[in-house]
Amino acid sequence: MRIEAKNPKHQSKLNRAVSYLIKYNALNIERDHIEDATFTIYVEDDREWRRINKKCEDVWEQFMTTLEVLPKGEQVRITKSELY
Repeated sequence: MRIEAKNPKHQSKLNRAVSYLIKYNALNIERDHIEDATFTIYVEDDREWRRINKKCEDVWEQFMTTLEVLPKGEQVRITKSELY
């Protein structure tokens, strides 16, 4: 999915933020599948879940850092998109 920036000079940063958001969504789906496949109450004990969860947290942090650099209008474009 491509989101067009209002100001073209912000397009590369916007693309980077969208890329991180797409990666986060994919990892989050994978983490959910592990939770569904693990029939234990303490899913945090699962090594694979912890690995994916760590990746999710790292990518989310990268997304938030990139988002904060963008102007408010561009941030709103991302948060109002269907990816968010």
